[in-house]
Amino acid sequence: MATKLRLQRRGRKNHPFYQIIVADSRAPRDGKYIERIGSYNPNTNPATITLDFDRALYWLQTGAQPTDTVRNILSNEGVLMKKHLLGGVTKGAFDEAEAERRFEAWKSNKLKTEESVITKDEEKARAEEKARLEAEKKVNKLRAEALAKKKAEEEAANAPEVPAEEAASTEEEAEPKAEEAPAEEAPAEEAPAQEETPSKE
Repeated sequence: MATKLRLQRRGRKNHPFYQIIVADSRAPRDGKYIERIGSYNPNTNPATITLDFDRALYWLQTGAQPTDTVRNILSNEGVLMKKHLLGGVTKGAFDEAEAERRFEAWKSNKLKTEESVITKDEEKARAEEKARLEAEKKVNKLRAEALAKKKAEEEAANAPEVPAEEAASTEEEAEPKAEEAPAEEAPAEEAPAQEETPSKE
């Protein structure tokens, strides 16, 4: 019996997630399977993967063939690396302790790489959020200025206008007052001249 490691679709329309299963290659995609060894959810960022490491390694060692997507998942989780190192132990290239040390070193390096990628993504997201807020503040400022200008124009248009006849009468009343003021000052200037005239006695 040809055994394959493949994905079995679950979930709803436009929102799928997958089970990682061991099944006969002749079985339909969503049909009967031998064993479920994990799950894969591509709807999260990064994708969420759960995997029974030991069972996946066991089935690979017994000859099960993974599909391309499952192979990528197993490679990312280190199952293929562990299988490769155990093959070296079987051939006598190194012992199990050395294989375990190499696997731990690979795993540590992988975790550091993933952390650096996550950090870069978070920094990028923060920068995009900051730019979005700055753009929103600028738009709000321009909108406030436009509203203030419109309000000022409406107030100017609704301000009461002084009728032309009232303005003309106000000017005419102001002119006689200005003419009366010099006439009242003239007798005051002539008074000293009469006092200086001597009598003819």
